[in-house]
Amino acid sequence: MQLNNNVTEFILIGLTQDPFWKKIVFVTFFVFYLGTLLGNLLIITTIKTSRALESPMYFFLFYLSLSDTCFSTSIAPRMIVDALLKKATISFSECMIQVFTFHFFGCLEIFILILMAVDRYVAICKPLHYLTIMNRHVCGVLVAVAWVGSCVHSLAQIFLALSLPFCGPNVIDHYFCDLQPLLKLACSDTYMVNLLLVSNSGAICTVSFVMLMFSYVIILRSLRNHSAEGRKKALSTCISHIIVVILFFGPCIFIYTRPATTFPMDKTIAVFYTLGTPLLNPVIYTLRNAEVKNAMRKLWSKKLISDDRR
Repeated sequence: MQLNNNVTEFILIGLTQDPFWKKIVFVTFFVFYLGTLLGNLLIITTIKTSRALESPMYFFLFYLSLSDTCFSTSIAPRMIVDALLKKATISFSECMIQVFTFHFFGCLEIFILILMAVDRYVAICKPLHYLTIMNRHVCGVLVAVAWVGSCVHSLAQIFLALSLPFCGPNVIDHYFCDLQPLLKLACSDTYMVNLLLVSNSGAICTVSFVMLMFSYVIILRSLRNHSAEGRKKALSTCISHIIVVILFFGPCIFIYTRPATTFPMDKTIAVFYTLGTPLLNPVIYTLRNAEVKNAMRKLWSKKLISDDRR
């Protein structure tokens, strides 16, 4: 379908065209992205090297941090570099790759959040059967299914993008390639494509959010039967998960569940879930989780000891 298009590259408007503000964007998001990498890679390293973090919850947290890292990387590096350029362009093929990777890792994060909610439900509501139900094999299969489901979702996005004919304007009023801004450039009726987009991305976001919030309501209600100490620990973990869910799904639902219309705040909201949430997730999970903080301290102590011996 690409051969039928007259457009071979797109021009990205970005967040601003003002030279001064472009420098601010460069510095700000370079710091954001660096913080995202350091925070998530620290969690990944800590979970992989700590024997105290071998439970299914941390198994899923490992993949959440991995998806956060890749999700942010699919957008941030190019956005940072484009902030230094007078004219930011992206080829048609690179644009399609960005659409695929962005939706793949975004969808993977949604599925991992669902798996983390399932894990907490089993741990709190069925504690005696927790290790039997959520064994390593089951967790591995669930993560594999999440990867396959994310791939199917992303392939659907690519199919929709490739079905759009581009024959004229090639200026994308955004800082990355996504279906919504691409729909505005298509030289054909995009009603059905937009309907499929809402049915796909919009439904995944909305249904997943409702499922997650409903599951956490059930979990929180079941905490009444636990001891004060157990209730406090479980409540702390669940609140962390709920904060992450709201921060991630709120902007996504706003963007993907409406008709093909754009608002001035769309790019700002997109910044929040493409760069803000991946940066906040490590902070939320680290500050509210004593086990992760203790494991990080031990990892840091081991590093200092090994450096002293050298």
